[in-house]
Amino acid sequence: MDQSLITPRVHSDALWTIDRGASPIVATAIHDGHAVRKELEGLYALSSDERLREEDPFTEFIALDVPNRIVFHRSRFEVDINRSRDGAIYFTPEQAWGLKVWKDRLSSDDAQTSLQVHDDYYEMLLSFLKGIERWHGRFVVLDIHSYNHRRAGSATAPTAQAKAPHINIGTSSLDRARWSYVLDVLTNYFQSFEINGCRLDVRENIAFQGKGEQTRFIHEHFPLTGCAIAVEFKKFFMDEWTGEPDLDVLEKLRGIVASAVPLLEHALESGR
Repeated sequence: MDQSLITPRVHSDALWTIDRGASPIVATAIHDGHAVRKELEGLYALSSDERLREEDPFTEFIALDVPNRIVFHRSRFEVDINRSRDGAIYFTPEQAWGLKVWKDRLSSDDAQTSLQVHDDYYEMLLSFLKGIERWHGRFVVLDIHSYNHRRAGSATAPTAQAKAPHINIGTSSLDRARWSYVLDVLTNYFQSFEINGCRLDVRENIAFQGKGEQTRFIHEHFPLTGCAIAVEFKKFFMDEWTGEPDLDVLEKLRGIVASAVPLLEHALESGR
């Protein structure tokens, strides 16, 4: 597969793209983006490669066959959609894995422009999900992310498997009493696969607990009808230091997520 095919082209000024399908299953890739607006480019203390290392490249590709998709195209280093508004800009290293993001403190005007994107995104998300709710009554959002497991360098040992499952399911804000039947279907299905001869290690709330703003927002606004699950793929599908993808593994992950859609649709229907 041509590597360029896994990075769909969008307009350079695009904030996000939306695909709407006839299904109650939604996937989002809100940390896939790498673009930053031009007036910020010279203000970063981090290089493009350093920013990329903490972003979630190829998560849009993994979600490509889910009927409803939202992909955010701006870098989390411009505005982090998955943090609350008051923490959506990384002003200090403590907010950004110890990294100094800006050469100098970001101006109030630049910060407000970025925060307006945060406001607009959640206004859009609310409207979008209300439409899904009207059509289907209930819905599932797969909030797709990825995470690093070789933070000490490409030549060093990765994080121990006990602390870094292939797929981490985050459920911090999920009402398990209401949605366990959906969560169990998804987890068990992911666990049934092997990649390169290795059974996928799929566990809940190990590397991350699903405390992101998007799942919290969905559960706040759709407490009876919206099931939002954070799905964190360990970056075993790429070299997190060079950015080079393993196209074969990515294709397999894309297929696994796509084939989970009808199972989740059936679970929602049977759980009525």
